[in-house]
Amino acid sequence: MPDFEVVELGPTDHPEPGDEAPEFTRPFVTTEFWEDRTLSNLVRDTDGPTILVFTPMTGSFLAKYVWDELADRNWNEGSAQIVGVTASTPYGIKRFLADNDYPFRFVSDPSNEVAATYDVAHDLDGMTGVSEPRIAFFALDSDRTVQGAWVATDWPEFPDYDDLESELGLA
Repeated sequence: MPDFEVVELGPTDHPEPGDEAPEFTRPFVTTEFWEDRTLSNLVRDTDGPTILVFTPMTGSFLAKYVWDELADRNWNEGSAQIVGVTASTPYGIKRFLADNDYPFRFVSDPSNEVAATYDVAHDLDGMTGVSEPRIAFFALDSDRTVQGAWVATDWPEFPDYDDLESELGLA
């Protein structure tokens, strides 16, 4: 039995394959700098798909588990661009990247507006007005068209990563 309660997150109306992913502008954070970038610019900057990976704040065990798994699977070594979306601030993301030596880049969404636009935000139990993104993956082409999607329905829930790689076109 886990030490925590599994919570059903409820239905979501997130973007599905064939939908245009909602546009946003947010700080794009690497280990070296951050600057405001639009999603349209991010998806045009790569030869392969852009994979948006929504996770809770970077210091959470859920986020660490997801990013460790993606690093172990070498998702950064293919033609896909992997971009995390988290409610953490740029300062928190830079620390997380430096502490973990991850090769990924992140979008800082401390207001959780991007997660809400993608309908993957959920309220934290017992905290009025505080939300975080549920774990979610969206594969986008250079026109922001969703090619694949996986969204958690429970907290905590993780995908079957082998199936996910096929669903997102990474296998």
